[in-house]
Amino acid sequence: MVLATLNHHPDPARQGDLIPAPIRIGKNVWIGSNSTILPGVTIGDGAVIAAGAVVSKDVPANTVVGGIPAKVLRRIEGTKLDLQIQKSAS
Repeated sequence: MVLATLNHHPDPARQGDLIPAPIRIGKNVWIGSNSTILPGVTIGDGAVIAAGAVVSKDVPANTVVGGIPAKVLRRIEGTKLDLQIQKSAS
């Protein structure tokens, strides 16, 4: 897994400048092997990142994402994990 928190400046004259951006990972998140999370992304609680995915945009809670670039493949609903998260939030 790669958590890429730095990126180069888009202006060719400033390519030596690095632009940091945090990655936020929620609770009970599964991140598959060889996946890459790009700068500035937030991954919601209970999300699953498929192996080899490249995540360039925020991932909603309780979803499965995969692909290059990662897209929502399905929503996770009605699991015991969902119930535990809901109980702990209230």
